[in-house]
Amino acid sequence: MTRTAAAIRHVAFEDLGLLGPVLREHGYQVVTVDAGIDDTVAPITSSDLVVVLGGPIGANDADRYPFLADELGALRDRVAAGRRTLGICLGAQLLARALGADVGPSGHTEIGYAPVTLSPEGRRSPLRHLAGTPVLHWHGDRFAIPAGAQRLAGTEKCDNQAFALGPNLLGLQFHLEVPPEAIERWLIGYVDSLSALGIEPAELRGAAAAAGAALTRAARAVIAEWLA
Repeated sequence: MTRTAAAIRHVAFEDLGLLGPVLREHGYQVVTVDAGIDDTVAPITSSDLVVVLGGPIGANDADRYPFLADELGALRDRVAAGRRTLGICLGAQLLARALGADVGPSGHTEIGYAPVTLSPEGRRSPLRHLAGTPVLHWHGDRFAIPAGAQRLAGTEKCDNQAFALGPNLLGLQFHLEVPPEAIERWLIGYVDSLSALGIEPAELRGAAAAAGAALTRAARAVIAEWLA
């Protein structure tokens, strides 16, 4: 029987990227759901796997973006049942909130490519494939580690970069899904943020190219092992 995977997308260019082919190779039929436009409750409730992707809004912004309340409510029901769910950036923050953890400003904006530091639990997890490999960071908020979950990774600017609760729930603050050749979409889409922080697009463009092959291999390995 074909298994279903729903990708909950909050902005068009923050998509499954490198992860889409891995999901299909593992027998998933993948559908993309645009939050704020499409109904998110049904696919979050019914899919065998849900990947909640990133975006520039905050996990606490339901007063300004009411669709987040429905999305978060559906996630709470899903994670209460322990159903397989992956959250990336905003998605990880929503997953943390669904598990009862706090989310708020980190005090730093972290944009660029850098490795994460794996915890002992992280080195025993699928994230071990990322050891020493630069991944893309693009966030200003952080999540607390949910009760009962394992902290898997951090960076100097953000202590909590990944968590897992059992084999089926995984939250990643960083982006391992972005193909190096797709970074130009981010440089265009977030030009205001880059300008405000004085970050030159050429810097990120070069870092994406340098990370390229190694990050692609590592991202595929992480998700393939987690799915297995």
